[in-house]
Amino acid sequence: MASHRRPKQPSRARVTVLTTAAAAAVALSSQAANAAPSEKPSKDEVKAKVDKLYEEAEQATEKLNGATEKQEKLQKEISTIQDNVARGQEELNGLRDSIGLAAAAQYRTGSIDSSVQLFLSSDPDDYLDKASTMDQLSGQQVEALKKIQEKQRELAQDRSEASEKLKDLASTRTELGKKKKEVQSKLAAAQKLLNTLTAAEKAALAAEDARASRSATERVDLGDAPAGSGRAMAAFQAAQSQIGKPYVYGATGTASYDCSGLTSWAYAQAGVGIPRTSQAQANAGTRIYSQSQLKVGDLVIFYGDLHHVGLYAGNGQVLHAPRTGTVVRYESINNMPFQFGVRI
Repeated sequence: MASHRRPKQPSRARVTVLTTAAAAAVALSSQAANAAPSEKPSKDEVKAKVDKLYEEAEQATEKLNGATEKQEKLQKEISTIQDNVARGQEELNGLRDSIGLAAAAQYRTGSIDSSVQLFLSSDPDDYLDKASTMDQLSGQQVEALKKIQEKQRELAQDRSEASEKLKDLASTRTELGKKKKEVQSKLAAAQKLLNTLTAAEKAALAAEDARASRSATERVDLGDAPAGSGRAMAAFQAAQSQIGKPYVYGATGTASYDCSGLTSWAYAQAGVGIPRTSQAQANAGTRIYSQSQLKVGDLVIFYGDLHHVGLYAGNGQVLHAPRTGTVVRYESINNMPFQFGVRI
């Protein structure tokens, strides 16, 4: 039989809570509707954030350059070791073959003896340790066995070294991939920010960059700063010939450069090999901690982590490849946190 009890009415306290919650919801929705929309970042704010991302991208770029250089070095070392192993194996096979021929000749004459049997052993060390049979071997035969032993040891060492370097190469390639993604991520984030600007704001920023690059690529007054060595001056003049070339991360010329790509290329033109990255270049010569002691052609290292490098141009100027979106140009040494100079 169906129940006909009246539904229980909500208590006065519960009605009060519901009413209060409803009122609060209405108030919040009203405030949200009347609130001013969040303000869009200004052009200058966007530029500041983009510049910061570009700096972070350059930090990652120098680490990427280091990983690339290490990978290339490891590949060359592994190739050399593998060539040595191949040649060593050929020598070992030749030694074994010569012993085999000697054994065959004795077998044909029916005079194969225990000394030749020792030669045919796959483990010469074991037999050489047996002093009782050593007197059966001629001096020439003992020397041949020793050569085989030495070659076997060399091959084992080379193969072990190659194996370790192959592991190092694999981890370096992994690091290389991570750093490349990090650079690309920073640049993509910067581009996303730039895309929030209006066409007029983008044009204004482009005009600012163009003016900065144009004024900084023109011949500036370099004053009467002392010239560096002949090779330092040759490197500086080589870098001057690249003024106006665009910055591209990982680039070493001659269509484009990153900061350490420009300096390493410039010194190479002067016949001087220096490391690829700014951090390594910081240790490539004598450090000069006073700006007043810098000479034209000295390397100039910037930022606490040493991730940027240029060439001293005189009169408080550096010649460098600044960052993405710029070109090789002159700039005041005071525009970046100076650490020290390096005289190659």
